[in-house]
Amino acid sequence: MRVSVIVSALALVFASVVVCLADNPLIGTWKLNEAKSKLAPGATKNTTVVYEAAGDNVKITVDGVDGSGSPTHNEWTGKFDGKDYPVTGDPTSDMRSYKQIDERTLEFTASKGGKATLTGRIVVSADGKSRTVTTTATDAKGVKVSSTAVYDKQ
Repeated sequence: MRVSVIVSALALVFASVVVCLADNPLIGTWKLNEAKSKLAPGATKNTTVVYEAAGDNVKITVDGVDGSGSPTHNEWTGKFDGKDYPVTGDPTSDMRSYKQIDERTLEFTASKGGKATLTGRIVVSADGKSRTVTTTATDAKGVKVSSTAVYDKQ
């Protein structure tokens, strides 16, 4: 009896997490719309970004090309709670944090060795069909650069 109650409770918790993430307008696959974007010269182009449930966390997988045209791939798994979680595959950061501002808005910071390398904001449109990512970073020469990337939901 006790085991079935525990199993039922765990199943309910898992189902609740899946339902909550499924309702999240960020979840899904996003493709870069270069025509609508304003990327800094030589900036990395994140061509595909995938948000998916990973237990009670969110996994974000990013594929693209760097300024020289070489392929890039990085992954982050964590919560939208403003705390740092490790990122793999990104030479410019080793940690990333996301903070949920409202249902359609996130703020994020990427850092390396405890120092912020990139900050930004992600806003999903009211119809859920696009999202806009604005970022500010400091390039290798110490100059601040800003980009605006627009993505279409697939």
